[in-house]
Amino acid sequence: MDILSKIEGLEAKFHEVSLLITDPAVIADQARYVRLNREYHDLERVLNAAHKYKQALDDLSEAKQINYKEAIDELEPLIPKLEEELKLMLLPQDPEDSKNVVMEIRGGTGGDEAALFAGDLFRMYTKYFEQHGFKYSVSSFSEGAVGGYKEIIFNVTGTNVYGTLKYESGVHRVQRVPVTETQGRVHTSAATVAVLPEADEFEVHINEGEIKWETFRSGGAGGQNVNKVESGVRLRYNWRNPNTGEVQEILIECTETRDQPKNKERALSRLRTQIYDKEHQKYIDDIAARRKTMVSTGDRSAKIRTYNYPQGRITDHRIGYTIYNLQAFMDGDIQGVIDALTVAENAERLKAADL
Repeated sequence: MDILSKIEGLEAKFHEVSLLITDPAVIADQARYVRLNREYHDLERVLNAAHKYKQALDDLSEAKQINYKEAIDELEPLIPKLEEELKLMLLPQDPEDSKNVVMEIRGGTGGDEAALFAGDLFRMYTKYFEQHGFKYSVSSFSEGAVGGYKEIIFNVTGTNVYGTLKYESGVHRVQRVPVTETQGRVHTSAATVAVLPEADEFEVHINEGEIKWETFRSGGAGGQNVNKVESGVRLRYNWRNPNTGEVQEILIECTETRDQPKNKERALSRLRTQIYDKEHQKYIDDIAARRKTMVSTGDRSAKIRTYNYPQGRITDHRIGYTIYNLQAFMDGDIQGVIDALTVAENAERLKAADL
């Protein structure tokens, strides 16, 4: 199917969705309404680009008819660029790209050094968030014995957050001399990063009556209030796997604020996200199996990147991307590798789509 034919199909779809989102029955069904409203805006964005492309084709045709050389010289190199942009927009979008995320960083192999590296990764991401207008809030953490984190879980909000950060899921490996090493030997340690799309309330079903709640006193800074008031919350929920029937207990703690109701609300949000992630893992696996891209394998245990301190080198193993600006990278300058991963995946998807 050529691009113009595809555009015609999208115009018909846009008209159909435009009518549906004004239907009172659709508006009453919040889950469907939100989904269609998102589709409406996605189609509108693509069709605006399509209009620019078609207008440029018409202008070039007219310029050639009257032999208007200046316009021809301007339009001929512009049209391939507009066409390439449009091809990328015509690729099926991951509906989860626009979502906020829950990120989890855990120290892996390497003991104290792994916890320190997990702390370095957390700092790297927060610097990146500050540079790109993303907001984050820590839900829970467990500190390492000599610093860093055994585990830290935090929410990230903004525009197209999951679409930007999803490539960060996997095992991050570090090669450096640990602070605890007395003889200057380079050690290899690892930390895992999980990037989970945040679930909306209506996307998962939770029987709140089956949640077991506990409260406890939060630790950390904050003076006497933190120690005296039981603002920390812990929930336990038995989730049944819809595919196997297996029951698994989910345990979540939240000490993010000094307000117990707010901590309960945030713990529930994390519960929804965890269940959503579990129930959609089969979908994610199916997508990965169909696409078979080096970028998005869907395997969170895959080693994706090495941070080599002696050489000042970062290597992303999925696309063979290597740069030698480790200090800037650890200060949040990671957009280059995110862009390279996006380009690599889009190239594979374009090839598969045969646009």
